[in-house]
Amino acid sequence: MSEADPQAKATAPARPAAITLTPAAEARIADLMARAPDDAIGVKLSTPRRGCSGLAYSVDYVSEETKFDEKIETPGGTFYVDGGSVLYLIGSVMDWVEDDFAAGFTFANPNATGACGCGESFTV
Repeated sequence: MSEADPQAKATAPARPAAITLTPAAEARIADLMARAPDDAIGVKLSTPRRGCSGLAYSVDYVSEETKFDEKIETPGGTFYVDGGSVLYLIGSVMDWVEDDFAAGFTFANPNATGACGCGESFTV
């Protein structure tokens, strides 16, 4: 197929994942999946409305795929991004951070225009 061929079909480049997972986040997903309930097929990130800034990050086990969810295969298991949350998360980086006092997923979200002081919720 040449560029001059009007019948040639262009191949769309692969669409990047809505969110990037760091190696630490992938390792944590693997750990969660190793201890998951029997019916869990993966871990899902969603952004329910709650918290003082409007939207919060929520990571939970999922037992079935939902039609519009983003599916990301990781070495330790399948990670889903809620289809209704994808637009709030495009370009984000999800990490797992542990220190002497706390452990949890953290998010570098370029779409967030504000966040609460504790980092639990954000505004877009």
